[in-house]
Amino acid sequence: MNHVLNKATETASFIRKKITITPSIGLILGSGLGELADEIENRVEIPYEEIPNFPVSTVEGHKGQLVIGDLNGKSVIAMQGRFHFYEGYSMQEVTFPVRVMKLLGVSSMIITNACGGMNADFSPGDLMIISDHINMTGTNPLIGPNETEFGPRFPDMSAAYTKEYIPVVEEIAISLNLKLQKGVYAGISGPTYMTAAELIMLRKLGGDVVGMSTVPEVIVASHMGMKVLGISCITDMAIGEELEGVTHEQVMEIANRTKPKFIQLVREVLPKL
Repeated sequence: MNHVLNKATETASFIRKKITITPSIGLILGSGLGELADEIENRVEIPYEEIPNFPVSTVEGHKGQLVIGDLNGKSVIAMQGRFHFYEGYSMQEVTFPVRVMKLLGVSSMIITNACGGMNADFSPGDLMIISDHINMTGTNPLIGPNETEFGPRFPDMSAAYTKEYIPVVEEIAISLNLKLQKGVYAGISGPTYMTAAELIMLRKLGGDVVGMSTVPEVIVASHMGMKVLGISCITDMAIGEELEGVTHEQVMEIANRTKPKFIQLVREVLPKL
């Protein structure tokens, strides 16, 4: 077995000894959205620093632990806080937890984030289902020797976001009377927010929102044949022609305000996946 597979196998074995369920759905919870994991029942919490080979989250708003248990009838494993390329981790480290989840039995991922809205029809506090992404990070987590046990050398990304999940989420949002946008996520490396010219460029390329996560994890999940649902929380408007600047504190404030409807939506979606 190769190096990454050895590490992931060791980590999965460590986690498996601490739990009594086989999780089928993985949750990656972005900035300000981690409270969904607090609703998991029969929970086992494992801080990242206790998990072999795991990085440690350094970003404010990311609690930094795995939570495994039951949520609305589904066995889940949730990352309460994720890792980012801009923290100095390699793309392989950023996506390592997705590899581990697959080895633990996860077949579907719900990957969430806080992001900036470039589409003028969007508003802060909106939720957006991700229909596709544009990788503008300048790199790819699959660069290097291919993990043949995980997936093919040249994985297809034409349906990285599972198409059949989208109408399911849209129907549930209507039933909950929640406004739900749909669009393309442009993934950048960060940690700087974009300049006005960069935002105009990304919008012209087809991006509806912009953020510093999600894309690497989706690539790796797709590499391993996992189904993916992506949900963005739009925390600020990032329209180049009207750019006024944004801070992480502002992002967290809107994410915190949006939490109740985000939690409601994901809870109702889970049984349908």
